[in-house]
Amino acid sequence: MPRSPFEATAYVASVDLVDVGRLASEGVRCVLLDRDNTCVPRDAKAAPPQVLDWLGWVREAGMATCVVSNNFHSAEVERSARELGCEVVHHAMKPLPFAVHAALRKVGVPAEQAVLVGDQVFTDVVAGNLAGVRTVLVRPQSTTDLWYTRALRVVERAVLGDRRFRGE
Repeated sequence: MPRSPFEATAYVASVDLVDVGRLASEGVRCVLLDRDNTCVPRDAKAAPPQVLDWLGWVREAGMATCVVSNNFHSAEVERSARELGCEVVHHAMKPLPFAVHAALRKVGVPAEQAVLVGDQVFTDVVAGNLAGVRTVLVRPQSTTDLWYTRALRVVERAVLGDRRFRGE
């Protein structure tokens, strides 16, 4: 596990570059996913084809999937989760770990066998670390963010420093 709540287990350029074979070999049975800017670009309605293909590989590997989203537009998040073929927990209030625990209960997988993939240190990585799951930080799919996310990204850049992301 990371030494700091702000430190991810791994850093990868995009969700579709997360190595499914490696996750399987490490005993991962569940992939928890952030929606906005991880699976679906901000202000887009659908995930890009490469994300859908990647999720197909995750399912072929026998892993459960669940979207864990802070987005309060429940209908939109649920529509995306259906499109992605995932369970869903919305109104997550990350960085609090409660929604991560709820997602794990929903899919019946213990924290030690799960990974959370997201694009923000102060929501996704911290929530995953507090819940005891592995975390993968990916670059956001879009450069457009809400004003408060833009503010957090400034601090995030300072925390990340010159961190290298696999696939860049």
